[in-house]
Amino acid sequence: QVQLVESGGGLVQAGGSLRLSCAASGNIFSVNALGWYRQAPGKQRELVAAITSGGTTNYADSVKGRFTISRDNDKNTVYLQMSSRKPEDTAVYYCSGEIQTTVWSKGTYWGQGTQVTVSS
Repeated sequence: QVQLVESGGGLVQAGGSLRLSCAASGNIFSVNALGWYRQAPGKQRELVAAITSGGTTNYADSVKGRFTISRDNDKNTVYLQMSSRKPEDTAVYYCSGEIQTTVWSKGTYWGQGTQVTVSS
């Protein structure tokens, strides 16, 4: 079994910074791409940022220049540094990872989500 556990959510004032972490654990052979998604009330879940095993990153237009995704491969952990927060960034943030449990088997796993609220 594989688990993704997020941490670091909370309440922050507009303009402030917050860092989310997500650690993968369990029966892991290797970790491929990792990403952060978010879902605001009444809206669909959307991709915020993603990072490949080689470090190539991709961001949603709405967060470019404000958010930074990074990973620590030794710790199987992905981070999301959020700066210049806006009230519209308020959402439940989920991490997701494509993880191989053996050399032949892989799957997409999700964390339980962490609430981030930005007050104006």
